[in-house]
Amino acid sequence: MSLAVPAGCAGMANKRHALSVDDLLAGWNGVDDLWVFAYGSLIWHPGFAWRERRLATVRGYHRSLCLWSHDHRGSPDNPGLVFGLDRGGCCRGVAFQIAASDVPGVFQALWRREMVTGAYTPRWLTCHTEASPVRGLVFLLNRACNEYAADISDDRLLASVRNAVGHSGPCLDYVVETERALRAHGIDDCRLGDLVRKLAQAF
Repeated sequence: MSLAVPAGCAGMANKRHALSVDDLLAGWNGVDDLWVFAYGSLIWHPGFAWRERRLATVRGYHRSLCLWSHDHRGSPDNPGLVFGLDRGGCCRGVAFQIAASDVPGVFQALWRREMVTGAYTPRWLTCHTEASPVRGLVFLLNRACNEYAADISDDRLLASVRNAVGHSGPCLDYVVETERALRAHGIDDCRLGDLVRKLAQAF
């Protein structure tokens, strides 16, 4: 089961979200629980009920502050940055098990939250956990989207995170909360830890 959403299409993603969820769940039997992989704010603010939570690793992609946010964590004049899963490397995060009875509602809510601009491409990927591998929904970066922050300098990244504020609050809070949540789960993201230390030096 896999699904791609057209790149950079804010309006189209909204119009198609119900069909897109149907496409993604086309091979689901309606009985089995499903898994969702979290690597950013979903770890500390999932917004849905879950049955089980496991530390998990997705291979072939890494966590990166690589998406401009013009609303939730920034503004059109002063965009912030949010996380995406960019290709290469691996990513340690959290896999949430969603009860079968909750799947339709949870997935609709995830589409409204994550698929507004077409910045993410949802995929079913193997999430490696200590207990066993599970197949989970993962929101991958869509490099063709308008929000992709490619090859920005360290200075610009730091300035954007420090200064941007959006509807959901400061970009700085978003980054710090994600790093704190990862540490709370025993996940050491060295690059993110270094970034948070640099951000702290400004205060």
